[in-house]
Amino acid sequence: MRPLMYGYMRLAASDDPDENAAIEGELRRYTLREGFELERLFIERLGCTDESAFFALTEALKTSEIKHVIVPSLWHFARLPGLQAAMRDHIEGALGARLWVIQNTARQSRSISS
Repeated sequence: MRPLMYGYMRLAASDDPDENAAIEGELRRYTLREGFELERLFIERLGCTDESAFFALTEALKTSEIKHVIVPSLWHFARLPGLQAAMRDHIEGALGARLWVIQNTARQSRSISS
């Protein structure tokens, strides 16, 4: 059985659904290539009044044995480098999880508007 991993991505209301599906598919393929299975993908939807997906992710990390999180890029956390670092530090330092970051894909950085 493969170890489990959580995923996180942020979507803007105006994002292209096909592009979002492609990013999600890329996350799923990457986890399989690395020997994991994606247990749950937490999706932050900008402009939505539901509970924060980042908050839900951190709560899941606190209450489960899963200690790996994958994101398309740090832009999915925030645009500001300081906030990106704080969110990364929280996941890795405070929660003891390993953060896997897929980067250098132009479409991923274009799809984020936070």
